[in-house]
Amino acid sequence: MTKQTILSSMIDIGIVPVVRTNSAESAVRSIEAIYRGGIRAAEITMTVPGAVKALEKVADQFGDKIMLGAGTVLDAETARICMLAGAQFFVTPSLKVATIEMARRYSKVICPGALTPTEVLTAWEAGADVVKVFPCGNVGGPKYIKALKGPFPQIEMIPTGGVNLETVPEFLRAGACAVAVGGELIDAKTIAEGKYEVFEERARQFLAVIGEARAAMKK
Repeated sequence: MTKQTILSSMIDIGIVPVVRTNSAESAVRSIEAIYRGGIRAAEITMTVPGAVKALEKVADQFGDKIMLGAGTVLDAETARICMLAGAQFFVTPSLKVATIEMARRYSKVICPGALTPTEVLTAWEAGADVVKVFPCGNVGGPKYIKALKGPFPQIEMIPTGGVNLETVPEFLRAGACAVAVGGELIDAKTIAEGKYEVFEERARQFLAVIGEARAAMKK
């Protein structure tokens, strides 16, 4: 799958589920649930014990049917390991140019984390495909994205933090190309209860809200 295909698919889907669980098995089962719910993308964070094994399992199981990413990637070495395990895109919590360079070397999608205007522009100039604005909810949410898009209309942004079913339309209207959702979609309590079907239903709800918001924006 080409880099452009991966990038356009992520934006088209409109949501990047952040899978941060306490085991590789629960990460895989969570992804199976959101896949059944219609979401064809997932980001497994490196904080998941056995995260690389989880990436390999999902890559083997779904192949090109899902956009698989690695999240909380702190350095270029980790990015390379995740790449070999099957990750097609990489998300970092902070700005590290060496990680951007690694992804670009192998024509993979990179979404580095940034918060300030300086960091956002630095990430873009270094070759970011999309800039992950994190922690967005703590600094104004949709209003902050709108403020950043003023001077940077050309920079694609995905907010992380503060994204839920109520705020998704606001984020999209503010100029976000997609949203990243963690605990509002996949949470530890539901996993502990073994109710993975809840994630399937939530996936449908998020996709519906994104679809409605985008349709309204076209009017």
